[in-house]
Amino acid sequence: MRWVVLLGIALFVGVVVYSTFASAQVECEVCLEFDGEMVCRRGAGESEEAATRAAQESACGGNASGMSEVIACRAAVPVRLQCSTG
Repeated sequence: MRWVVLLGIALFVGVVVYSTFASAQVECEVCLEFDGEMVCRRGAGESEEAATRAAQESACGGNASGMSEVIACRAAVPVRLQCSTG
């Protein structure tokens, strides 16, 4: 009986992981210069805009502190933007 429950949990986790990655059709790398530092991060999404936004938010997450810095970082123009479809 335990193996049936474990198999069910494993299948559920597999479906969740697969559906998460299957919806991400575009991957982008964004490089930002913020507060004198260059930070590059990757993001994925259903469109180039969504993937770019995810990458930029990731770059800002560890680079900016405080709400005003986060807003300024999110509004910054990327130094480099490279996207690819998968």
